[in-house]
Amino acid sequence: MRREAGAAAALVLVVVATALVNPGFVGPQGLRDLFLNASVTALLAVGQAVLVITRNVDLSVGSVMGLTAFGSGQLFLADRGTPVVVVVLAGVALGVACGAVNGALVAAAGVPALVVTLGTLYVFRGVDHGWASATGVHQVNADRMAPGFLELGSGSVLGVPNLALIALVVLVVVGFVLRDLRSGRELYAIGSDPEAARLVGIPVGRRVFAAFAVSGGLAGLAGVLHASYFGTVNASVGTGRELAVVAAVVVGGVAIFGGSGTVLGAALGALLLTTVTGALPVLGVPAFWQRAVDGAALLLAISLDRAVRGRARGARA
Repeated sequence: MRREAGAAAALVLVVVATALVNPGFVGPQGLRDLFLNASVTALLAVGQAVLVITRNVDLSVGSVMGLTAFGSGQLFLADRGTPVVVVVLAGVALGVACGAVNGALVAAAGVPALVVTLGTLYVFRGVDHGWASATGVHQVNADRMAPGFLELGSGSVLGVPNLALIALVVLVVVGFVLRDLRSGRELYAIGSDPEAARLVGIPVGRRVFAAFAVSGGLAGLAGVLHASYFGTVNASVGTGRELAVVAAVVVGGVAIFGGSGTVLGAALGALLLTTVTGALPVLGVPAFWQRAVDGAALLLAISLDRAVRGRARGARA
């Protein structure tokens, strides 16, 4: 819990410092925009956390998100009356399929996750651009989408944005699985020591494959929600998103070397980095520093994690 507390304390510090410069940052509209923008990243971070806990990583999440976002737009071009639930399920299914490709190559073929997902990052992005080129449609705008679909992204329940509610439900469900179900606890065992996990009978390959499928499915859901929120999609949606997602997971206290961390921490990390991004222009910092902030946060979090682990080993020696 101390790891999550650190992210929460940093979040409060950034919010207070920014609110002192511009009180509107914490006004009703400011908070709504903040949660809306953080919701998609939080969904990606929850899926990524499941993988990182198993000592794996998925660098293709931005491309999967872009592919499903563009696919959602293509469904409405084919039939503007396509039911919203069909679009959501199709996006999630496409994301699961992409995750299954990654999982099969890692779990069955034994290729390192970093190599596999770096390759599929470009493969999925290439498919996205190829799709756009083959259909001659490089951008889908809101006027081609169903009103109910756009309402999914912009609507709210009792003042809470739909996207934030969906992210919260996913967070609770995945958190419950990791904490209370045997299959979830086995993911921590795999991340702590894969060989020991095999020796005690844990189906490491199947669990890792499932973790990739879950991460892909959540990336697919994030792509659909991105399309419903912004109402305009093209083949470049999600480009470069993987760095922010991995940074959010690590900043939120999930150990990059596996075996510890929570999805709550990953979601807090996503909220923290989104808040920092929103605070930069308020504090007079050019927006192009956003990537530098994400990278610096990632390096700082990994350094702190190694330092904490080193002290723990020293204390046990």
